Amino acid sequence: MDLAALKTQLKNFVQSMFEEDSTNPNFVEEVITLFCNDAERIINEINRNLGYQNVDFSNLDSYVHQLKGSSSSIGANRLKLACANLRQASDERNKEGCLQAVQLITCEYCLLRRKFQALLHRGVLLSLRPTKNE
Repeated sequence: MDLAALKTQLKNFVQSMFEEDSTNPNFVEEVITLFCNDAERIINEINRNLGYQNVDFSNLDSYVHQLKGSSSSIGANRLKLACANLRQASDERNKEGCLQAVQLITCEYCLLRRKFQALLHRGVLLSLRPTKNE
């Protein structure tokens, strides 16, 4: 697929997001902001739980489930897969595996957040927002 086709596909995708709720033109930005705030809170809680001598794996599993679900909902596939790794390590009661998995989650989240920030702060979403004539 050439660059022009990719740009057209992206523009159509963004336009469809804005058509979802035309009464709230900041809907997409609000969803991204809510996701990022939630993800950061959950990652902090996971790290806090893993800092304890005796990890409460059922509590940890609850946080992983939340993050995996919201990642899936927003289309963050790599983050969702990283959560699956943490869930497996948690199921195995493997603290070291959990620590490694949460490092991957943190890296994937940081990459995703930077992409979202680039879209929001550089006005990419705004420049792709459909005008009344479109």
